[in-house]
Amino acid sequence: MSLVVIALGVLGALGLIGSLALFFIAKKFYVYEDPRVGQVEEVLPGANCGGCGFPGCHGMADACVKERDASNSLGSLLCPVGGADCMAKVAAILGVEAGAAEPKLAVVRCNGSIECRPKVAAYDGAKSCAVAAATFAGETGCAFGCIGLGDCVKACTFDAIHMNPVTGLPEVDEDKCVACGACSKACPKLVIEIRKKNAAKTPAVKRVWVSCINKDKGAVARKACASACIGCGKCQKTCKFEAITVENNVAYIDPEKCKACGMCVSECPTGAIHCTAPVQVVVEKLKAKKAADAAKAKEEAAKKAAEAAAAKAAAAAPVAQQAAPATPAAPKADQQ
Repeated sequence: MSLVVIALGVLGALGLIGSLALFFIAKKFYVYEDPRVGQVEEVLPGANCGGCGFPGCHGMADACVKERDASNSLGSLLCPVGGADCMAKVAAILGVEAGAAEPKLAVVRCNGSIECRPKVAAYDGAKSCAVAAATFAGETGCAFGCIGLGDCVKACTFDAIHMNPVTGLPEVDEDKCVACGACSKACPKLVIEIRKKNAAKTPAVKRVWVSCINKDKGAVARKACASACIGCGKCQKTCKFEAITVENNVAYIDPEKCKACGMCVSECPTGAIHCTAPVQVVVEKLKAKKAADAAKAKEEAAKKAAEAAAAKAAAAAPVAQQAAPATPAAPKADQQ
């Protein structure tokens, strides 16, 4: 019995010593956390999606408090899930005004539908874009485009992206998308990009983007996909805002510079540049005006050609008359 008591005493003493050691260590290395962090975290949606650029809502709350202390504002911080209403509550807690952050959303930069990009091989492996991308270039001739196995759909926790069975491409529901970036991170081909929702800053959403990331030369890209960007540079030449650059045989539109005028859309020979419906209305007008101008120019050219031909014929007539030999007069019949 005495051995049991001794053992219990030793264990109790060790436990006491250990607890005291942990207590002093915790005091020594205690990290103070501003109580405002917890208050801010309570009004955040708790999605922990990482779309704000921080590791979860706690990281976002900590960043808001630090930004407020550093600049007396929230800067460009934005919770993509909570949106402006959520940031207004955060600003009220921290005693600052909420910034006017521009909304964003996911944009699919691939137009290689089943019709435009026929398959040249068959994949019979795990139904995962990441696995397929790690094992081969893809089922089509384009090694840059969407693989189409839906990793982006699985990554989205807001039911904002789905695969279109007709085109074989993902489609984003703009009403549900919060621009968290999960789909973009899940895509091994980097086909999905987080862009500004409205480039023109108007009530009607106007946005223009190049729906292709194929870096092959024009002839090769066009052979693999009928709607591929061929890097011809027509869009870059027609842009008045220097928003378009052509690098590695593919064009890119800077959403910060683009004014969504639609000029580049009307000039693209392959239809690789896409736009929202309000911009498409402008594009149709531009195309109609271009067609009318071309018809008018053709008509004027034909008229000038006809006038030149008539003038040439008129100038040649006197010369022909002078060069022609005189015709002798017919002898008169003998008078009886």
